[in-house]
Amino acid sequence: MENIGNAASRDERDIQAPVRFFMGANTPGGFVGYLDDLYDPDEGWQAYLIKSGPGTGKSSLMRRLLRDMTALGLEAEAILCSSDPDSLDGVRLPELKACIIDATAPHIIEPKYWGAIEQIVNLSACMDAHSLHAHAPEIIQATTACSALHARGRKFLGAAASLLGDSRRIAAGYTDQGKILRCAARIAAREFGGRAEHPGKEIRRFLSAVTPQGLLVFHETLQALCPRIYSLEDEYGASSRLLLEELRRRALEAGLDVISCACPLFPDEKLDHLLIPAIGVGFTTSNPWHKADFPVFRRIHAARFTDTQGLRARRQLLSFNRRAAKELLNEAVSISAEAKQVHDVMEQFNIVAMDWEGVAMLTEWVVSEFRSLAEEALGAGD
Repeated sequence: MENIGNAASRDERDIQAPVRFFMGANTPGGFVGYLDDLYDPDEGWQAYLIKSGPGTGKSSLMRRLLRDMTALGLEAEAILCSSDPDSLDGVRLPELKACIIDATAPHIIEPKYWGAIEQIVNLSACMDAHSLHAHAPEIIQATTACSALHARGRKFLGAAASLLGDSRRIAAGYTDQGKILRCAARIAAREFGGRAEHPGKEIRRFLSAVTPQGLLVFHETLQALCPRIYSLEDEYGASSRLLLEELRRRALEAGLDVISCACPLFPDEKLDHLLIPAIGVGFTTSNPWHKADFPVFRRIHAARFTDTQGLRARRQLLSFNRRAAKELLNEAVSISAEAKQVHDVMEQFNIVAMDWEGVAMLTEWVVSEFRSLAEEALGAGD
């Protein structure tokens, strides 16, 4: 069965927010999440940090909040779990400058400004620790097995990244960098304007991730935030990498805020997507792993920057790298699915040990807190 897929064809249950990102991604170097970019204390944000274990109602609480806030007409950003894309890891409400986040491992967040900025939502207070202790050996075994599977999956991600990185380096040898920079300058002049007095702000997100459901990318987010989309058609990533980095630099110099979305296989090396919501312009990389198979404003083909005849001489090696990387990524997806099954076992222990009436009370408290913030914000807008 083919594991490479698109989020649009998956079961998304009732997570209907048009703007969705992943909290983080499992990468060859481990879990990477841009947690510091979720809320900014200096801009008056408030954060509700949930502390509890798996299966204790964290995602259900956030799903309820998401439904209630969007019903009020508020824009919401759903932050999903890459280990289970049907589960929420957070909800951001920019108009309220407020968010709620699953602040437990592997995306641990601790309050820096207790009460003033962050509040703890302690769902673990609703757990029957005594009954859980009776199952400690099984819980420890499942937790250890889940961690081992994620570690094994990272080895396959690393192997795939090595091959795809090799292909990118080969393609880079046949790429006219000056031509790419001139293309970026023309786009920037047309879309961004000149240099601003103050640079823009960068927010980092993952728009794509390797998940138990396949390699998913939230193209709907790109379309919702950026009606004017440039698709960079680049199988190997040599041209798109340089073009996106140059566009990012020029957009920030023009005083525009950007959302930079890294490639989960190369989070420190390569952007796959660049969103500039303020002007409705976005850039996405289209390749065999995540095709931009929807209408866009303009498609830019890497071939225009590439010595295609010279690159064709390396087609046998490039073809091998592509096929082998595909198999490795499919195995990483399968391992991720196996890890989710083990995680589901861990959840079952907690489900039977929870005081669900207590969880319901905490949920109502959280929703009421956000409703109060919404009333203040909506009232101020009248």
